[in-house]
Order: sequence, then structure tokens, then C-alpha cells
Amino acid sequence: MTPESMREFLETGIIDAGRMKAVEGNAVALGLPPLLMMESAGRATADAVLSYKPSRVLVLCGRGNNGGDGMVAARYLQHLDAVDVVYPDCGSMTASTTTQLSLLRHCSVSLHPIRCAADIDRLAPLFDSADLIVDAMLGTGISGAVREPFATLVARANASGAPIIAVDVPTPGIRAARILSFHRSKVEGADVVDIGIPLEAEVYTGPGDLTFLPARAPGAHKGAGGEVLVVGGGPYQGAPYIAAMGALRAGADIVRIASPAYIPMPDLIYERLEGSVITADHLETILPLVERADVVVCGMGLGKASHDVVLAIAEAAKRAVFDADALVRPLPTAKETIYTPHGGEFARMTGTDLPSDLIARGRCVKAAATTGTILLKGPVDIISDGVRVRFNRTGAPAMTAGGTGDLLAGITGALFCQLPAFEAASIAAYVCGRAGMRAAEERGNGLIATDMLEYIPDELFRERSPE
Repeated sequence: MTPESMREFLETGIIDAGRMKAVEGNAVALGLPPLLMMESAGRATADAVLSYKPSRVLVLCGRGNNGGDGMVAARYLQHLDAVDVVYPDCGSMTASTTTQLSLLRHCSVSLHPIRCAADIDRLAPLFDSADLIVDAMLGTGISGAVREPFATLVARANASGAPIIAVDVPTPGIRAARILSFHRSKVEGADVVDIGIPLEAEVYTGPGDLTFLPARAPGAHKGAGGEVLVVGGGPYQGAPYIAAMGALRAGADIVRIASPAYIPMPDLIYERLEGSVITADHLETILPLVERADVVVCGMGLGKASHDVVLAIAEAAKRAVFDADALVRPLPTAKETIYTPHGGEFARMTGTDLPSDLIARGRCVKAAATTGTILLKGPVDIISDGVRVRFNRTGAPAMTAGGTGDLLAGITGALFCQLPAFEAASIAAYVCGRAGMRAAEERGNGLIATDMLEYIPDELFRERSPE
């Protein structure tokens, strides 16, 4: 399958800061260095500046990668009569921007470090004489009001008579004559410039998607990671416990199991259901647990005789992940729902057989995702919420072992406590596959689902370089 054939699954329109950060992270993982993306963005900015035929250019830079883009542009403009670069000499810069500043020290440009508004007052002649100003101060990550010294820089730039080109997004309050957005538009009215990000950085999952995971607050209390209820078991005893342990390893703080089957595991809270099969008689016990749970994960090991219970759980649940025996019609639908079928379960729940071609499969999953997000398990996983489609190719052949799908459902449930359905399903597919790959390196075809548990936290939560 060539990347070109997947072009139809590219998202269009405005891209928000979180998604752009994920795409850039995936591009880096594919081998595109941050400095090369910055070089492409800066060169495109310089080309836009030159179209105005200026002699004197003033480049206003911030500490982040947006500032680095501006510094690259200044390097490509050094042949002009005057290029002045203003940047904050306080706080830390990103590594890539620090590199660009170091390069500028060897170029025919004038550098003006500032610390406060008074420093900017001394630079007033630069604003008055500039033929063009480049706004590379604050990028897509800005939130809240613009602080000093940037507030004064914005005021000075607005008071000048020079046209202003904004890099990627305009600094709030600045009057930009033109906005250059890289890869995709970040604001309405921007001109989009391609900086060479591979298509697969958008349509496939990758480590960049992990940037969506919220950080745990230092003062977080028990339960801040979410409470998951797993309902399953009866004919098959181990499946709900594998799912429950997956949820714990993926960051859920409290995981309860409502099941007729009891396996002593001290990290889980067991809610006993009498008998050998879950029936409507158990709803008196189950529904209060559903009400208190952030996410319900249901269906693993359930058997075929409990679908009325599944439908009642769906009606009461805020968020739910349905897997395995829950995936029959009529399809259970919670307020927010994720379905995690394999190919046979997909056919059973939709009445549609999957085509063998990956592109056609993507279209099929997208068309079927009318009541929730679908995470279709396979050699290449497909995730869709009916609007977006994402593919995941992490995993190993040894993951055909029983229980790996149950583990995925549990991971998905834990992430669903913290994230929207589409993002939770996409990250769960990526992380479960990565854990399987690492376990298979040691166990080979002898891998079992529980071998993967120890790798889930490392894949989800280990610190990664921000660039």
C-alpha cells in the first residue's frame, strides 16, 4: 500500500495546536528532524518577505520554535541592506531555536536581545525604518494574554507603517497583513506552505499522538486517573481480568470487575455476581457500579446469553468500550461509545464483510462508525469516528494469542477516562501494539497477553524529548 493511495484520509481545514504537535512528533519518529522542518518553514517565510522587495526587515522572535522559524528567515535575508532580529534574553529557548540563534551570530544580521519594555523603547528607530516586520513571537501553543516584553513589541509593530507577516499564527493583537501557516492552516485566512511533513505522520498513529495524554497534577488524589468498571466473564473466566489489568497499567486508578468468575488479584476490586452467567437479575448490583464509573468496559468472556444486560449497561453508561460478545445487534450505544471488533465481530455487528484492501477497509469502517468510534483490530488497525480515519501498524504476529484483544479493550477504557473517544482508541491501538512488539522480542511466538502488561506504562508514560 503506497502512502499516495492514502491521501483521501488526510484531514483538511484548520488544525489545532494539539494535533499539529502530534503530527510533528510523528514526523520526527519517521526520520524528519525538527531542524529540517524549521529550515523549510524559515525559508518559506524568507521567500514571502522577498516578494515585498524590502531593504530593511525587522524580525521579532520568541523563545519557542516559532521564533526559530523567524531566525531561519533572517539567515536567508542577510543579503538585504538591514536585517534586525529582536528576541527575549530571558527564560529558556527550545533546543532548535537556540541552534538557530547560534547560527545567526555568524551572519550579517543585527541581534537585539531584550528583557523588558524599556529595552524595546531604545529600539524605536528599528520599527520606524523597517520596510517589513516578521512576527515570529508566539506560536500555536500560546494561551492567555500576551505578556511583556511581547505586549510592547506588538504595540510597537502595530504603530509602525510597515506590513507585518505572521509566522504560522499571528501573535494575539498584532495586525498581520499576511499569515503563513506551515503544513496546514492554524487560523482562517492563512496561506498554507508545505514543509515536507510525510503523509504517514497524519494518517498513521505514532509516538506524537502520546502528546495528547494529560499530565497528572502533582497534587492529584486517588481516582484522578479515572475509575473503570469491567463487566464480563462467565463462560470464559480470564478475559475480563486481562482487560482490567490492562486498564490499571494504562493509568486508571480504580478498576472494578463485575463477574461470576473470581480470580484473586489484589490490585482489582471484585464485585461478585452469583451464578455462572450474567443475567438481568444482576442489574441491581451492576447499574450502581455503572453510574459511578467513568468508563465501562464490557463484553470480554461474556458469552451469548447476556445481551439484554449489555443493552441496559449501555443505556446507563456515560462512556463505554464494547468488545467481543457485546458486539452483536442490536448494537449497544452509551452516551459516548468505542467498539473494538476484530474482522469477524465487525461483520457480525454491522452485517458487512470487510474487503481485503486496506483503503477499502478504511472506507468501510468510516461508513460504519455512526453510533460511536470503531477500533477495528487487524494486521493494520483502523480507527474511525465516522469523520476521521487513522491507521495503526504497531504490533507483532505473536499477538494472535488469546487475550490480546481483551488487553486492548482495557487500555482503551483507561485512556477513555482522560481523552475523547477517537484519541483514546488511536493511542490504545498504538500502545498495545508497541507493548506486543517488545514482549515478542523476548517471548517470540510463546507470547501471552499478560507478558505485555509490564511494557504498557513505559510506552505510555516514559518521558520523551519535546523536540
